[in-house]
Amino acid sequence: MKQSVISGLYAITPDEQDTDVLAAKVQQALDGGARLIQYRNKLADTPMRYAQSLGLLALCRPHNVPLIINDHLDIALTIEADGVHLGAEDGDLAAARRALGPNKLLGASCYNRFDLAVKARDAGADYVAFGAAFASSTKPQAVSATLELYARAKAELGIPVVAIGGITTTNAGALINARVDAIAVITDLFNARDIAAAARQFSQLFSPSVTPVRSNA
Repeated sequence: MKQSVISGLYAITPDEQDTDVLAAKVQQALDGGARLIQYRNKLADTPMRYAQSLGLLALCRPHNVPLIINDHLDIALTIEADGVHLGAEDGDLAAARRALGPNKLLGASCYNRFDLAVKARDAGADYVAFGAAFASSTKPQAVSATLELYARAKAELGIPVVAIGGITTTNAGALINARVDAIAVITDLFNARDIAAAARQFSQLFSPSVTPVRSNA
């Protein structure tokens, strides 16, 4: 089942203009155990997005890790990426599902709204993402998603649930205790001095042998 790949560390790329630097960072994340990569670059122009997406796809394939494209369905379709992730203003989910076909991944940002998640699931989304889980430097004005929302989504939706926003290795345990399937991380992963080590640390939090750290955040 394709939804089963939505688990563990979901690495979302930073707004990196240097394609070689971006590739090196993503390679380290893959080496450390990232289970999914989402290409997201709000600052790049269209040619750069295509070039960077293709480069990351080549890195992901040997690791058998899906590459998801943020916002840009056209890029995902052109380069034959593994799926697309859409925000509320980034396109119609049902139309994206039809364009992708049944075998590609479709993710949806649902912020702090359970009703959006229900609509996304019914439109064909394979997973939903809620956030910000914690205060986020990437989106400081983002709404806050509660642990209760994650727990409800897991209990009622029947599709994987992803947490995003301000997640660190010290507060991720609270989300894992709420049974989220994956944690999407940008800053605490890609700003780490050793990205591979940070990826391993995040990934190990999902191991049954590791007791998750509870957060007071």
